[in-house]
Amino acid sequence: MASRIVVCSSFDVSLSAVSLRSLASTAVTDRRYNKWLNRFAWFICVAALLLICSGGMVTSKNVGLAVPDWPTTFGYNMFLFPVSKWVGGILFEHTHRLIASAVGFLTIILAIWLWRSESRRWVRNLGLIALAGVILQGILGGLRVTMLKDEIGIFHACVAQAFLALLVVIALVTTNFWRSLGHNAVNLKGEAPATPGRDEVVQSPGSRALGPPLSLFHIATIRNTAAVVTLAIYVQLALGATMRHQHRDLSILDFPTANGAWIPDTSATALAKINAWRDARGLSDVDAFQIWLQMTHRFVALLIAIGVITFCSRVCRDARQVPALRKLSMWWIAFLLVQLTLGAWTIWSNKAADIATAHVAVGAIMLSFGVSISAICLRILALSRYATSGERALPIPA
Repeated sequence: MASRIVVCSSFDVSLSAVSLRSLASTAVTDRRYNKWLNRFAWFICVAALLLICSGGMVTSKNVGLAVPDWPTTFGYNMFLFPVSKWVGGILFEHTHRLIASAVGFLTIILAIWLWRSESRRWVRNLGLIALAGVILQGILGGLRVTMLKDEIGIFHACVAQAFLALLVVIALVTTNFWRSLGHNAVNLKGEAPATPGRDEVVQSPGSRALGPPLSLFHIATIRNTAAVVTLAIYVQLALGATMRHQHRDLSILDFPTANGAWIPDTSATALAKINAWRDARGLSDVDAFQIWLQMTHRFVALLIAIGVITFCSRVCRDARQVPALRKLSMWWIAFLLVQLTLGAWTIWSNKAADIATAHVAVGAIMLSFGVSISAICLRILALSRYATSGERALPIPA
């Protein structure tokens, strides 16, 4: 059994696991760490989140067509449109376009900066993908105005969330923290098998001695849980975008019940009564699809809550040695509670613009946390497998 136990030390270097050449390349990577590039990447993440908030406000206030032309603004060059005319819905739509232009310009700078200073080719490629993404976003935003298609608006919203997630990954992998995970050398004790089994354990690089060594099986489980929850959050954001771009009142105005019941009745008779009640209050009519769409949104929210809590409990139980995961999981729980509160508040307020926009923003933050956690878990798992394989070259990018 002792021959199947491997301990990774954050400070001890074993030349049997890491060659002098790989250590030299690591030192070069350390010196090439660019603090200002990383800060700039995080700044763009904040700008992209602000852009999502701006877009959410435009949709929530239903002023997406307050400016009917694109790329001009009432015939003016977008950047020369008189400030005196920034009134009503025009203010929200025009401001959204200006923020989008700023984010596009910053993304161009980021892509060039990465290409000129980043030694890792895959990171440089991420910058190019981000540039392509922001160009696609601009085109989709313009087509939404010129073609008057709600489906384009839904796609536009989904791409925006994916774009933010990509920027977060770029910011994460350019941190010194990300590099330090790969820079910690491995000290092998005993003969590690070529194919790690369920019971083999490692001490995660960069971790502290807070408990028993990590099990590869536990690391993989934590990674899979994070990935599934993150995917569910993205699906949830897509469902929310679909509901917002219907430009209608909420189909269900009570919570936690749904039209007075736990399982809504969507028969023809029930819908007739519901719509009669809504007509008397000046609300738009609803159909069965809209009601079940909102119910699906609630159900996925429940699944996400269970997933986030499960992830946090697994980290606290099986990965106490990784402070970054513990802290991120706690923040994930905190934002989950805020998001659930905002979701209920959105229903009780019949989709008030400021509450609905905050709901969109926190959803984007939760997605960003999920992407970050998934990336860190993936890297730790790869490093742990490397530790038990006895290979001389790290099989993942630094």
